[in-house]
Amino acid sequence: MSGTAIHLLVGTTKGAFVLDGDADRSHWAVRGPYCDGWPINHAIGDPLTGTMWAGGGGDWSGAGVWRSDDDGRTWALTKLTSGQMDAWAADDPGFAESIGWTEAPAPFGETFSQVWSLGRVGARLYAGTKPATLLVSDDDGATWETVKGLTDHPSAPEWGPGAAGLVLHTIVTDPQDPEKMWVGISAAGVFATEDGGVTWERRNDLADPADGEGHAHPAAASDGHTGFCVHHIERAVGDGDPLYQQNHHGVWHSRDGGRSWHDITAGLPSTFGFPLWAHPRDGRTN
Repeated sequence: MSGTAIHLLVGTTKGAFVLDGDADRSHWAVRGPYCDGWPINHAIGDPLTGTMWAGGGGDWSGAGVWRSDDDGRTWALTKLTSGQMDAWAADDPGFAESIGWTEAPAPFGETFSQVWSLGRVGARLYAGTKPATLLVSDDDGATWETVKGLTDHPSAPEWGPGAAGLVLHTIVTDPQDPEKMWVGISAAGVFATEDGGVTWERRNDLADPADGEGHAHPAAASDGHTGFCVHHIERAVGDGDPLYQQNHHGVWHSRDGGRSWHDITAGLPSTFGFPLWAHPRDGRTN
């Protein structure tokens, strides 16, 4: 939001769009597509500075994070990995010239193909990728490094891909404490840090393990865990600042930072889903 204008950021498979609204949200105008038509999985903005970021990519382009400092009118790319386009351009000078390609090594080689999630935590910017890696930038997205405390977690050899692959799709922060953060990985579950990403704890335990027994679905809660195919996480404000998660087989909430989870799926039309949103002022409403 800049001045009295409201900017709604939308990521699509054909690029990023900006919807400009007035203060009472009665009129909207659409701008875009931006980011050279890249698939954009997530876009965020910093309300204090007005800076915007968009993360995406794919097998063709490689992965990257785009940044705008002028309300989304122009965007600059920080390319993180290489894709098929780079291989073609390296072998075909004519093609390279036609797309304006210049040879420059990607800092992460071919280790991941997409950026799926972004998160602003204090002065730091985080990005989650596919396959699941967490990156951090201390210069607003110009340069990045791997958060090795999560990448090297003892459970990493057990992580398995969901239907969309092994994706770090959600980054949740504590506005009052930038050292605290939660991430969701499908299919590995919820991980939390309380020391700014140096160490991580896997947090998928059921509050009552007996509640997770007797379900035939392979993604259902079992063995004392909610199930590792978490789809989305939200942190509410008020009433203990609970966490909510939508996973492959239900919706759960936690009042202890994800250390234990209670099943609240009853009353929903389906156990499967992705959308989840917490009320900005009422921790009991989502």
